[in-house]
Amino acid sequence: MPDLSYLPQIALSGIAVGCIYGLIGIGFCVIYNASGIVNFAQGAFVMMGGMIAYSVLNTLGLPLPIAAAVTIVAVAAAGVAIERVVVRPLWDRKATMFVMILATLAAQIVIERLALIVAGDQPKTLPQFTDLPPIRLGVVVISYQFLWIVGVSLLLIVLLGQFFKRTKAGKAMRACAFNREAASLQGINVSRMLALSFALSAALGAVAGVLITPTQYTAFNVGVPFAISGFIAAIVGGFGRPLGAFMGGIMLGLTQSMAIVAFGAGLKNVAALSVLLIFLFIRPGGILGEAK
Repeated sequence: MPDLSYLPQIALSGIAVGCIYGLIGIGFCVIYNASGIVNFAQGAFVMMGGMIAYSVLNTLGLPLPIAAAVTIVAVAAAGVAIERVVVRPLWDRKATMFVMILATLAAQIVIERLALIVAGDQPKTLPQFTDLPPIRLGVVVISYQFLWIVGVSLLLIVLLGQFFKRTKAGKAMRACAFNREAASLQGINVSRMLALSFALSAALGAVAGVLITPTQYTAFNVGVPFAISGFIAAIVGGFGRPLGAFMGGIMLGLTQSMAIVAFGAGLKNVAALSVLLIFLFIRPGGILGEAK
């Protein structure tokens, strides 16, 4: 009989990573809803979140909360810069989705190379947000960083829900998601909503990067794996549905954690792609999408 006592601990690890995947997936959904663009530079925002926070913390000596705030603002500005320099010219020329995907992939590669030149190739990490011993509940050990990851992720889900329901900008972005042409005829500045969606998506990626870096290293090349996992989470949840993307991220994180224990770390990506294939065959609309 296999020892199942470690399963709760594995599940906690999967939930923590799944929250990060979920935030990245939501970033995909925010941009897609506002513009119909799939931004494959999303993983770069996560990498930048960890790298910039590390640099601000160690170079300027600022407290971690201030370093995190500066990082989020900086990455959001970088998101707007990518929208203006890379996406907007193609958007104005009505480029195809394929061209947009290639352009954002190119942006991802450029950002990675710049990070390598500026910060080097050595892994970097951040200190735990709360420097206290973990909480022990029987055989389960709960770190305070886990509580930070889950708590901040859930808070962001609530705040995003209120943003889209109650603010003018949020309602305008929702209108663009339903019908961009009709939204434009109603006086909504669709191009401004595109810039806002990139800023919001980049900020979510930065938060994810800051949250996860105390538990695992960051480096110039971590963006692509995070982008792929976030994209899978968005598809599993029902592409364009933020809550579904978060649920998909949790499912993906749990699946990968179980696969690592059962088959080894080398097969965790196989497990993720297996989840994607299962949903594409059985429920292509995703968790919250329409069954087909």
